[in-house]
Parts: sequence; structure tokens; C-alpha cells
Amino acid sequence: KAAAPLANLIIGGILRLLEMIFSGVALILVLFRGGMGSPWGVWCDFVWLFCFLIPLLITVAEALKINVLMKMFLPDWDDLTCGLTMICTLMIASASIIYATGYACFHCVLSILVVTFSLAATAAFLVDAILQKLKCPSGYLSRLRGVLRFTEAFVACLLLTAATSYFLYVDWYHRSAGMMWALFVFTVCLLANVVLILFNLVKLLRDLLPKAWLELVYNVVASLLYLSAAILWAVFGYWGYFERREDSRYFCSGCSLGDLHVVMAGALLNLLLYILDLVMSIKAR
Repeated sequence: KAAAPLANLIIGGILRLLEMIFSGVALILVLFRGGMGSPWGVWCDFVWLFCFLIPLLITVAEALKINVLMKMFLPDWDDLTCGLTMICTLMIASASIIYATGYACFHCVLSILVVTFSLAATAAFLVDAILQKLKCPSGYLSRLRGVLRFTEAFVACLLLTAATSYFLYVDWYHRSAGMMWALFVFTVCLLANVVLILFNLVKLLRDLLPKAWLELVYNVVASLLYLSAAILWAVFGYWGYFERREDSRYFCSGCSLGDLHVVMAGALLNLLLYILDLVMSIKAR
């Protein structure tokens, strides 16, 4: 029985070391190649750096016993590490897919190596997340409500990346007010999600506001905002692409249908997630 915690500690340490190595190597290889200037490339770079730093910071905090000192602010360290590992799994999986589909090629050895190391890091994070979840941490990030909240934030990050990629290569008349409203909605809801996560994690903030009512009201507002964003993006985005293409003065030659589709699909996905979150908030009352 005494050997089990030690074995778990060793396995966890090995997995975190592999996560750092694989994420770091993927990032270094891309930087050696020259980096990527597009929004999707910047997202991949950010993810690999983030997924290198998170296991590093967790390891340092546990080695120096900083996590013990943080208990006055973050009472559930296992929940925090489990949640961060799950977030990293989502993020690095997205970076692996984005880089493989958008930047890699079969005859580019360096690109193949980047994809390989990124997928290896994804596997390491996934195994680590499963093992940590099996220990049944009972905190906010480990439960469905927390998973929904950080998944909404993750999807919002992809939405902002896709929208930025779309707007980067088009003229001003393809940046309609309706599409800019959608961009505003994605940004505001992302920031609100981060604030709500902090209110649920940080001990000193938990009793400042009635979180149950706050989350209920926020889910109603966010659902309505995302509904408006999805409708306006569909109307102005696809109308601007298809209806004006016959007029050479307004044809959006730089528009990416892929980015339009990603934003549309992501907005609908987050709308469904917020509605599910709203239903759970009502049931919790």
C-alpha cells in the first residue's frame, strides 16, 4: 500500500517530463524552421509553449512545496493540476491537428518531426489526464461544470484565431458590423469564463458573489450573445462571400471559406455548450 503513492508519483513525474520534452522539441523545431506568422501558426506556437510551461511550473511548485503554501488561496491542488492537464490535452491536440493539416507536408522532414513530437505530447497529456482523473479529484475543474467552462473558453480561443485569420486578409468592406459583433461576443465571453473559473478556484473570491445566481445569469446572457453572433456571422459572412463574388469590386478573393466554416461551427458548438451549462445551472437551483 505504501508503494502505490510512490509509484504514482514516479509515473506522474515521468509523464510530465515527457510532456515538457515533446512540447519543447515541437516548439524548437518550428522556431528553427523560421516560425509561423499566421494566426493559426501563432496559436500552435502559443500552445506548445503553454504546454511546456504548465508541467514545468507544476513540477517546480511541488518540488519546492509551493503548492502547500498555495492552499490558503487554492485549497484543492489536485483538482488544479488535473484541470490544467485536461486543458493542455485539448490545446495540444488542436495544435497537432492544425499544424498537420495546414503546415505539414509528406516530403518535409522537419514538419513530420513537429507533428510526431506534438502527437507524442498529446498522448502523454492524455494518459496523464486519465490517471489524474482516476484519482477522483472532487474540485471544480474536475467536475462537469468546470470541464464545460474551460471547454467553452478553449472553443472561444479557436473562434478568435479563426476570425482573426479571416479578417487579416480581407478589405474593410468584408469586415461588417455584424461580424465585428461576433468577434466582440467571443472576446467578452472568453474573458468572463476566465473570471468565473477564478471565482470558483480562488478561496478568497468564492464568497464575494452568489456564484449560483451569477452563473445562471451569465449562462442566459452568453447563450443569447452566442445566438446573435452565430446568426450575424452566418448572414454577413457567407453573404459577403457568395453574394458579392459576381461583382469584381467587392469579391472577397482573400476570404477563407475554411475560417468562415470554423467560426460558424465553433459558434454553434459554444452555443450548445452554454445551453447545456444553463440547464445544469437551473437544475442546481
